[in-house]
Amino acid sequence: MADQNTVILSLLILLPFSLLFILYLIVRPRSLTIPIKNRHVFITGGSSGIGLSLAHRFASEGARVSILARDLRKLEEAKEAIRLSTGIDVSIFSADVRDFNAVKKAIEDAGPIDVLVCNQGVFTPQELELQSLDEIKFMIDVNVMGTFHLIKAALPLMKKDRKSRGPASIAIMSSQAGQVGIYGYTAYSASKFALRGMAEALQHEVIADDIHVSLIFPPDTDTPGLEEENKRRPELTTIIADSSGMMKADEVAKKSIDGIKKGSFIIPCNLEGVLLSIATAGLSPQRSYLMAFVEVLAAGPVRLIGLCFQWNWYGSIEKWHSKRKRT
Repeated sequence: MADQNTVILSLLILLPFSLLFILYLIVRPRSLTIPIKNRHVFITGGSSGIGLSLAHRFASEGARVSILARDLRKLEEAKEAIRLSTGIDVSIFSADVRDFNAVKKAIEDAGPIDVLVCNQGVFTPQELELQSLDEIKFMIDVNVMGTFHLIKAALPLMKKDRKSRGPASIAIMSSQAGQVGIYGYTAYSASKFALRGMAEALQHEVIADDIHVSLIFPPDTDTPGLEEENKRRPELTTIIADSSGMMKADEVAKKSIDGIKKGSFIIPCNLEGVLLSIATAGLSPQRSYLMAFVEVLAAGPVRLIGLCFQWNWYGSIEKWHSKRKRT
């Protein structure tokens, strides 16, 4: 009996190490480091919010930074703010990401890109039944088609002489609403969920060119865009979204750049984001065998946590509708 217990104990000890070893062998793509200093970083939505914070941080790390947005006045203000804080001049480009030809010209004028950050995004929360098709189309055009336009325009120059220039990155700014849908986010979540499918397939297409795709999943972030969003948010959306924390734009920028440097496919920005990333890992690439180990072991418990969140959210929806019926 003692010998049997010893064997069982030995197996229990060996199993985690065996799993780690297997994951070390099979996890793909392999880990790498993407350098930032003296490299060209091109950021869309770079005149405010997360994009501006990214531009500040990339510039302070010695990158050559270009920022693109629609409003030339805001771009010039952003350029001056970055110059004052870092002593570095950034290049600015005014274009609407919905216009492929304008995007293509801006990228060609900027020159070959080493790190492309597709950070542009618009969000108008509302129930689908009440939201106009024009608003829905605008979100899809900016968030999804705008990202297609940027990547398609940038890829030829990104691929050129890549072996001599080192690894490149395409980072796509999604949202925690691109991992889980909630009330009032029907159109927005659709646009952000689409980015995941785009990114997973794109990574297959560009890995041989030493280009590495990252998806960033920030929570609500304290930006001018959030202020506008809150003016339109349905009450139920606020009730449910309040279960998630808010971050500062600079905090999201730091997490984003740290993940880009590691070539991480999924870049969560807070603890809730980590749990969502584990819960939705699916068939996504994973460079870290240690993180893959966590995903494998935590998948079941995190699913249970997710069901608890859903129980809470549906409870809130039921209470809200019951309250409305009584008034």
